[in-house]
Formats: sequence, structure tokens, C-alpha cells
Amino acid sequence: MEKVPYLGQELTRWQVGNSTFLAMPERGARLMHWHLTLGDGSVRDIVHWPEVTNIDDFFKTRGGNPILFPFNARTYDNGDIHFWRGPDGVRRPMPMHGIARQGHFKTTRCDARGFAAQFVPDAEAKAAYPYDYEFTVTYLFEPLGLSCEFTLKNLGTTPIPWSAGHHFYFTVPWNEGLSRSDYAIRIPAGKTLRQDQSNGKLSPGPAFDPQENLANKALVDLFHTNLKSNAITFGPKGQPGEVSVSIGTSKVPPPDATFVTWTLDDTAPFYCVEPWMGPANAPEHKLGLQWVPPGQTQNFVVQVHVK
Repeated sequence: MEKVPYLGQELTRWQVGNSTFLAMPERGARLMHWHLTLGDGSVRDIVHWPEVTNIDDFFKTRGGNPILFPFNARTYDNGDIHFWRGPDGVRRPMPMHGIARQGHFKTTRCDARGFAAQFVPDAEAKAAYPYDYEFTVTYLFEPLGLSCEFTLKNLGTTPIPWSAGHHFYFTVPWNEGLSRSDYAIRIPAGKTLRQDQSNGKLSPGPAFDPQENLANKALVDLFHTNLKSNAITFGPKGQPGEVSVSIGTSKVPPPDATFVTWTLDDTAPFYCVEPWMGPANAPEHKLGLQWVPPGQTQNFVVQVHVK
């Protein structure tokens, strides 16, 4: 583990086996980059991070793993985007993907295998999510993978709602000479959903084969839920080195647990496979919405491995 200068700040670099991880725990608890040194000495990017020239652009950079908390993606209140209504009946603002990815964290642990960072809410975060809590992100790095645990502790006297997730930007394609159409993804979902971005409502999505071409445009911005197993796997067809993303440690996750598939366009150097507690706009439709009772703690764990 070492500190490295970056855009006038410092990032932390971990070398764990043949994997190298870069992160800035204080800025959104953000994992930035992960690459793997192969046996022939070549380097394969696992988690994508683009060239950034200004630290002010950090939180909105399309790369790494933005932390989505307390709610994923877009929330709505009666059709109005970027709002949500709590159990007290009060309408409050809620930025896209929540308040953590652009927020400040304090590092509570940093060692040779990873870090833990606790969210420090500012005035905007407190206005959007007015609870007394501790939200901690803990990474454990491995030679061929990682795990990340969210922990939400309720320090107050009323239940706290949440439905958080991850926004991993994976480098795709990673094989020279291949395109996205040479890659396949296996998704063990019983159903899919789409969100109407005009009002936040969910509707049924298309059905898919157990293995789909990653270039299938119908996969973009789609929620995969009612999962039959906890892992989604993607990679070049018939070749080793697939990436596996899993939710929790049970063979079958909770019924509302969701994987999201998304990319920007056909030429983007990344493809996002995002493990979420539930579909977007959970405060309104309640799918995947969890409540932490006073004095109690809940967690959400995901793993990523190269096979």
C-alpha cells in the first residue's frame, strides 16, 4: 500500500497478488481502478478509469465504482424527478444516485488489504436524508477479486429507509482484436423491469436467453430481478478470464435484489454491471426498500472476481 499524487490530491494504491487497486477513500469512498498483471507480463484492466484532468470532475467521472446511497438512480415523488417522500409525509430532494458518491468520507481503516470509510454528511445530504446514522463502506482486496460491504447503523429513534447499490464500470472489451459483440453475459433473472424516466414508474421488460450477447441493445438500462442465483458472469465467448459479480453470500439473494446492465453507447470503453438492493425509485414503489430499526445495523455485501 502506498500514497500516490493525483491532481493535487493523494490516492492510495494497493498491490495484492497480481492485482493493483487505486482508490480515494475520502472522495465518495471511490474505488477508481483495478488492473491485473497476467502471466505473460501484460496488463488487463478490470475496472475502467478514464483520463481526468480536474479534481472537480472526480465525482461525475464515468469510471471506477461510484457508491449509490441511500437510493439508486432516479427517485420520484408523484412524477417529479429528484424528490422522494418519507414516512413522515415530507417531500425532500434526492440527487441522482443519492448523496454519497459526491460526498466526503473519513477513513477509519486503511491497511494492506483494503480500507473502510465512513460517510460525513454535509448540509445538502442532511436535507435530503435527515436521519441520525453511520454509513460505512468497507473494501477487502484479493489477488483475483474484491468484496465491498455497506453498513448502515441507525443511531436515532425512527426506522431508516434505504436501497443502495454499486455502479461498477468494467473495461469491455478487454481482449485485443475483440469487440463487445464477441462477449456474452449470463444473467439468472426471473424477470426484467424498465423505468419510465418521465414519471419513475416500473414496467415489465423483455425476456432473455440464459446467455445473451453483450452487444444486445435491449440490455441497456435494464433491471434484472427475481434472481435464481446470486451471480452474474460476463466475458469473451469460450475464453477464460470471465468476470463474476455476486450479491451476498446466499446462493439465492432476496427476491427484490437487482442487477442493472448499462452502457453509454456502442463505442464506450466500459460496460456497467451494477448490483443493487432493488430497482430504482424504491421509496415510491417499495421494491428492495429496507428499513433499519433504531439501534440496529444492516449490511449489503457484493463480490467481484476474475475467473
